[in-house]
Amino acid sequence: MRTRLYRNGALEKEGFPVEEVSDHVGDPEATVWFDLCSPTPEQLNLVGEELGLHELAVEDVLTDHQRPKVDVYDNHLFITVYGIHLDEGRLVPVEVNVFVTPNALVTVRENACFDIDEVVRRWDASSRLASHGVSFLLHGLLDYVVDSQFELVQDLDGQAEAMEESLFDDTPPAGRELQRAMYVLRKNTARLRKISMPMREVLGTLLRRDQEIVADPVMTPYYEDVYDHVLRAAEWVEAIRDMLANVRETRLAQQGFRLNDIMKRVTSWAAIIAVPTAITGFYGQNVPYPGSGELWGFWGSTALVAVASVALYAVFKKKDWL
Repeated sequence: MRTRLYRNGALEKEGFPVEEVSDHVGDPEATVWFDLCSPTPEQLNLVGEELGLHELAVEDVLTDHQRPKVDVYDNHLFITVYGIHLDEGRLVPVEVNVFVTPNALVTVRENACFDIDEVVRRWDASSRLASHGVSFLLHGLLDYVVDSQFELVQDLDGQAEAMEESLFDDTPPAGRELQRAMYVLRKNTARLRKISMPMREVLGTLLRRDQEIVADPVMTPYYEDVYDHVLRAAEWVEAIRDMLANVRETRLAQQGFRLNDIMKRVTSWAAIIAVPTAITGFYGQNVPYPGSGELWGFWGSTALVAVASVALYAVFKKKDWL
């Protein structure tokens, strides 16, 4: 558990027990933040009692896979967002729940894969805004979440473009390798879309002027900047989905063209083989034929087979069937 106390825009204390939170929350000049990682129900209930949190909000923390959202209660906000974690190239979203009161911010992380230290570094880098209390703390958290999603969108876009260009390389990747890469990329894009698209609603709700808990004219432009990044990330994700759909359709078209080419070749060779088969089959019947039993008849049939095969080969080659 990590804790911080800001007073009058300056960091005054950190690392104090959560039991002291209620003492500081009562001070209008103080702003408190504390972080919980994989807390037990008992710890959550203690926090709920200390801050007077709604029981439904506490219950949502214990329920996995919440949709990114903002729930508005009488004395606090409950926000659910998702951080980014890559496990062997696969996207694993990390749920982060946030309780926002007039002078306290509580972050509850699903696991340690969410880098809360980077959030703290952002707060320290923008300490001149610390006098704006909870609005300042919440902005730093959301800014890190959205920037992480935006960076992943950029990376996925680069992978999609590289995959698109590889389709027409002289030595394209093997079919199974390309299929697996395309599957992983589509899966990551779909997961990112699920956690990034609802962020528009989250930021839109926080920017509403009736949200007194985080309403701050000075911080509004900073929230609008985060909202702009959310919109760009959402639009970019949709563009990547369209690009991947085009890659898939192009891949299927290439496979169809390749199959047609193979069928032309197989059919051409079958026709070439069919001519000598027909001739030798005909001369093998028990009926008289020109040159039967004569040496010139054998050589004549052999020449006929050779001339017919070469003629068919030349015709098919000219038509690019071979």
